[in-house]
Amino acid sequence: MHGEPVRVCHWAGCRDWLATLMRQLLQGVRAFHEAVRSDESLRGSYQRLAAGQRPDTLYVGCSDSRVVPHLLSTAEPGDLFVVRNVGNMIPPASARGVSIGDRSEAAVLEYAILHLKVRDVVLCGHSSCGAMAALHDGIDGATNPNLAEWLRLGMPALDEACFPPSVGEERTPRDATSQRNVLQQLRHVRTYPFVAEALDAGRLRLHGWWFDIEEPVVRAFHESSQRFLPIELAYAQSDFG
Repeated sequence: MHGEPVRVCHWAGCRDWLATLMRQLLQGVRAFHEAVRSDESLRGSYQRLAAGQRPDTLYVGCSDSRVVPHLLSTAEPGDLFVVRNVGNMIPPASARGVSIGDRSEAAVLEYAILHLKVRDVVLCGHSSCGAMAALHDGIDGATNPNLAEWLRLGMPALDEACFPPSVGEERTPRDATSQRNVLQQLRHVRTYPFVAEALDAGRLRLHGWWFDIEEPVVRAFHESSQRFLPIELAYAQSDFG
């Protein structure tokens, strides 16, 4: 097998595809390189980051290209430990404390909480979510077996009776499902023993966020009102306000 060329494109239009779809990305990388070369402070910050990371927050979000966590929060490199997947899902733990689904999300939780010692976990959903549309409307498991199985993690969000009636009010059915899914996935996060222990000890806080793309406004679940409120209102009376 030695010496075989590595192929990343397997169709005749590969070069045209790279020219059209990768140009902006490559230009962005070049601009970043230029910025680092010309900005001593920026260069120094990356040199410090090379020694290690100490993020304060684990951000769990959707893979949707329209939702960029560092842009929403104006976070800097090193601030956020991030995991993103289809529908911002976290498989729950079994009675043994082991993920019942894909282990990657559970591994992220373990590493962030037990090793990086993050103080906050933010789980963020968003409007117009394709995963929530598929969950709400149904999906063909024969042609999308992996996606269909993954979306089963969000099935409880379809049951309105299991959530406060104020969640999803005045939202489309799909967006209401998306807001309920944020709360459902936080329930899954709490099933891990090390999470429950950190919460009980006051070492960890959980936050449910929801990004309205059209407004665009980030909302947080406010426990007193049982609603997703704009961040400024949700945290007005907290230590973060």
